[in-house]
Amino acid sequence: MFTRIAYTWDLMKASWDVLKKDKGLLLFPLLSGVSCLAVLASFAIPFWLTAAGRPHYSSTGGSTSSQWHLGAAHYIVLFAFYFCNYFVITFFNTAVIACAIERMRGGEPTIGYGFSIAAQRLPLILGWSLVSATVGLVLRVIEERVDWVGALVAGLLGMAWTVVSYLAVPVMVVEGTGPITSLKESAQLLKQTWGEQIVSRFGFGAIFGILSIPGIILIGGGVAAGISTQSLTLGIFLVGLGIIYLLALSLVHSALQAIFQAAVYLYAREGQAAVPGFPVVLLQNAMGSK
Repeated sequence: MFTRIAYTWDLMKASWDVLKKDKGLLLFPLLSGVSCLAVLASFAIPFWLTAAGRPHYSSTGGSTSSQWHLGAAHYIVLFAFYFCNYFVITFFNTAVIACAIERMRGGEPTIGYGFSIAAQRLPLILGWSLVSATVGLVLRVIEERVDWVGALVAGLLGMAWTVVSYLAVPVMVVEGTGPITSLKESAQLLKQTWGEQIVSRFGFGAIFGILSIPGIILIGGGVAAGISTQSLTLGIFLVGLGIIYLLALSLVHSALQAIFQAAVYLYAREGQAAVPGFPVVLLQNAMGSK
């Protein structure tokens, strides 16, 4: 376990070296987060203000209970939300990955370059968003219709989808293939190199979870201080500082994930010479062998 943590830390440092050369890459996850919030608000607020977003009350045996009726309209709206959300995420991830690949190939990418590549791949991004939204909706239906068994099955299928589709976006960025072809190529690249263990052994999330502890402590301390009216100003300051810290950490996490994704693709497709700054032994050991 500690060996894997050490490898993951080294991979993060290699990704960080790329990010340091192109700090503007943080703009893409920032815009992605803001856009996702806008998408959420555009769906959630109208949904809640209409009857579709309110619980329906029914009386049984003298007691009143509330329940949500999920019909066809609900799933249509949910699919539309998934589609818009996946589109935003994929668009900005495409920009980050394009810039990271250009940097690792010796180029000097700019923010405009990232937007340009994402715009060129717009039809492919729309297609990938459609596929991702369909998969997301199917998993949601399974989860809702079969109780805890459905949740378990949906979770396992979701993990499998994450692994198989891991390199689909880099394939679309570099090779310009459609979503289905990119998905097949992603699965093939993983099968040829490290098998199905790439995501489960990749511990960026665990390390960033540890790094988020100071932000959580700041927020908790701010809430505790805010309980006392005499320390209200201090409490607001600590909570704000904690939120800013967590937001900044989230941006860095997202950027590093995309950079590493680009490195994995280049290594899988073109070999170690195509990934300067990422020692091949780190990629091999972090991914595991089939």
